[in-house]
Amino acid sequence: MTVNILIVDDHPVVRFGLRGMLEAYDDLRVVGEAGSGDEAIVLASATHPDVVLMDLRMPGTDGATATARIRQEHPGIRVLVLTTYEGDADILPAIEAGATGYLLKDTPIGTLTEAIRAAARGETVLAPPVAARLLTHFQAPAGEQLTPREVQVLGLVAQGLSNGEIGRQLYIGEATVKTHLLRTFVKLGVNDRTAAVTVALSRGVLTSPQR
Repeated sequence: MTVNILIVDDHPVVRFGLRGMLEAYDDLRVVGEAGSGDEAIVLASATHPDVVLMDLRMPGTDGATATARIRQEHPGIRVLVLTTYEGDADILPAIEAGATGYLLKDTPIGTLTEAIRAAARGETVLAPPVAARLLTHFQAPAGEQLTPREVQVLGLVAQGLSNGEIGRQLYIGEATVKTHLLRTFVKLGVNDRTAAVTVALSRGVLTSPQR
């Protein structure tokens, strides 16, 4: 499957560099570039990307606001934040706006491309410093037990379901699924779905991937 990507960053050199790196992969295609949040909203409607690679701090409409607008108008488009900022004032609004993941600009290109593919599948991906920030925000001590709903959601993750598919099966919103997963990541001390399932299996939280 080819993943169509819209790059949003107010620095032309950054956009140029990202385009060059991403288009070196056969399954990734850049369908547009935007230099502001306002332009991103317009281009998302025009190009219908699978994933928007979103910077946060830009002139005019910021990335979090643009993320909320894009997710409201086009629920099928995933937004993956790529920024230099890792403070609560940046992370929390972006996650609450509906961002599927949050990475930092020092992320290796291999990790970034895998995160883009994961975002296209509806999976949540967090940079380790971001996961640590969320740990502090949620104030969930390491080792805290998962709730029955969190175990249920993680069991469906183990089956390979996306956030949207889990939400439809459990009759809850995709944002609610993401919140359960974020809390699960924090409690298990991990930053992605695969690690969460692996740790849960090793601890006996999940006995086996349910079929």
